[in-house]
Amino acid sequence: MPKITVYPDNDSLIRGAADFIVELAVQAIVARGRFTLALSGGNTPRPLYARLATPAYRDRIDWAKVHIFFGDERCVPPDDPRSNYRMVREALLDQVPLSAGKVHRLRGEDPPEQAAADYARVLQKTFGGDAAAGGPPPEGFDLILLGMGDNGHTASLFPGLAVVTETRRWVMAQYVEVAGMWRVTLTPVVLNAARQVAFLVSGGGKAEVLHRVLEGPYQPVALPSQIIKPSHGELRWLLDATAAAKLRRES
Repeated sequence: MPKITVYPDNDSLIRGAADFIVELAVQAIVARGRFTLALSGGNTPRPLYARLATPAYRDRIDWAKVHIFFGDERCVPPDDPRSNYRMVREALLDQVPLSAGKVHRLRGEDPPEQAAADYARVLQKTFGGDAAAGGPPPEGFDLILLGMGDNGHTASLFPGLAVVTETRRWVMAQYVEVAGMWRVTLTPVVLNAARQVAFLVSGGGKAEVLHRVLEGPYQPVALPSQIIKPSHGELRWLLDATAAAKLRRES
């Protein structure tokens, strides 16, 4: 069962999520000598990244031992306003002492299939295993941060796309009709191999679909966020009260 934490407002959600990430970073670095973190794009996590860049949080993390990855990327150049990398760089990466070699971005400017294959090799180098052979990597991310769209998508796992039920490949390129563009995304193979996966969801506009994802029938092709079920890790939902307004249960 996922752990659901409901915060009274968005500011407390961001503060709680920042505390959670710092705590996990410290634990991972003590236990394994590094912290591997995959970040999400979109509007919801931007204030979280900005919070992590403030001295109160930045100074609690040994950034020399942090590796930053991305859960998905739009197929645009890294300076494009739609780029997840650009948003994360502006909000966080430019503000913390993290070397360029520890930031592993998806190259949205490359041909989509090439970008997917290249990122799979980056993951293989980091986590071991054989991306070409399929199956999960022998070691997973310490934390994958995800968001959820108002149609139930997460990362670039959109309703009806083949990537939602992928069981072999680690990274895939897909043309997303509703977005009118190509995207490259981690697949459930990698997402569900993580030690921790945390959804960050805020706003009343997400309340109905969140209720369907957490309390409705299991329909992952229609509601891709339901496919996220870490095989050996923990799943958390970090919510503000307005997003959680239609849930029957809280924990």
